[in-house]
Amino acid sequence: MSPNEYMTMGTANLPSASSAAGKPVGQQGKLKAVNLNFYYGAYQALHNISLDVPANRITALIGPSGCGKSTFLRTLNRISETIRNTRVEGEILLDDENVMNVDVTLLRRRVGMVFQKSNPFPKSIFDNVAYGLKVNGFRGRLAEAVEKSLKRAALWEEVKDKLHKSAYALSGGQQQRLCIARALAVDPEVLLLDEPCSALDPIATAKIEDLLFTLKDQCTIVIVTHNMQQAARVADRTGFFLLGKLIEYNTTEIIFKTPTRQETEDYITGRFG
Repeated sequence: MSPNEYMTMGTANLPSASSAAGKPVGQQGKLKAVNLNFYYGAYQALHNISLDVPANRITALIGPSGCGKSTFLRTLNRISETIRNTRVEGEILLDDENVMNVDVTLLRRRVGMVFQKSNPFPKSIFDNVAYGLKVNGFRGRLAEAVEKSLKRAALWEEVKDKLHKSAYALSGGQQQRLCIARALAVDPEVLLLDEPCSALDPIATAKIEDLLFTLKDQCTIVIVTHNMQQAARVADRTGFFLLGKLIEYNTTEIIFKTPTRQETEDYITGRFG
């Protein structure tokens, strides 16, 4: 993905996320889907999804491949609109405001996203983090802003002496944390992560998970994962998707220990998926 394509998706802007929202970030119910349906052409990928994402918590979405969890994630900041011949029915609310009524660039600034495959720009480590700020006319101390973002992503100590080297020289886990730092540079209220650890080794995965615990005090996190152990480790709440439907959504402890739906228990115990 090129820098221009990345910015077209609106991952950076200048207005303060908190002031744009008009409400404290710490309120419950940061994001809410109400009777959400999603279509790829005539094919219905999501069926009547209703889900309330609490503020400053980690919400995990689990389920087998093709169950709709990544599609749902991409509706939350309207990245799904970049795919032709798709449509959404129902509501997605950010601080009780319908996201369809929010400027899409500002929305994607407030609700950032990190993808499954790390996608650093063909630039230096410094310029990767600074890019969104620079193109939007950031007038503060750029070096300080970059350092802050890299520290928030737990990457600063590993790269502080090579900021002007290519981002491609970093390991896979470091590249993914660089992408998280890039998303954090514009101070989002919500961070969406689509299987961020699927291609990483256990050590790099542990660093990402530790990072999520730190970040949830600063923003709301929604993570899609195929790794049920990861969901059990990091998430406060977990939703189980199957065939485009949200089968069950509850605290992570209940989902993994005493689920109410047989489909959930069958998936958790490995009977399918």
